Amino acid sequence: QVRLVESGGGLVQPGGSLRLSCAASGSIRYINVMAWYRQAPGNQREVVATITSTGSTNYTDPAKGRFTISRDNAKNTVYLQMNSLKPEDTAVYYCKVQLLTWKDWNEYTHWGQGTQVTVSS
Repeated sequence: QVRLVESGGGLVQPGGSLRLSCAASGSIRYINVMAWYRQAPGNQREVVATITSTGSTNYTDPAKGRFTISRDNAKNTVYLQMNSLKPEDTAVYYCKVQLLTWKDWNEYTHWGQGTQVTVSS
């Protein structure tokens, strides 16, 4: 069994910052790509940023220059530092982890439960 626990969401004023965390636990052999997605009301879920096992990162346009994704492999945790937040960043943020377990050699995708980020004055 693999479990993802997210934390760090909340209410912040425009221009403020938040740091999201997503910790994976369970029978984990290896974690490959970790990512953050978000879904605003009425919209489809969209990718925000990704990070590979070697630390290579990729950002979509809304996140470039403002968000930073990082990971701590020893803790099986991925972070998303969000600065200069805007009202349009309001959404539920989800982490996604692609990993191998000790059960077999297949790669599985797991999602966090989501954490609400609200940017409003």
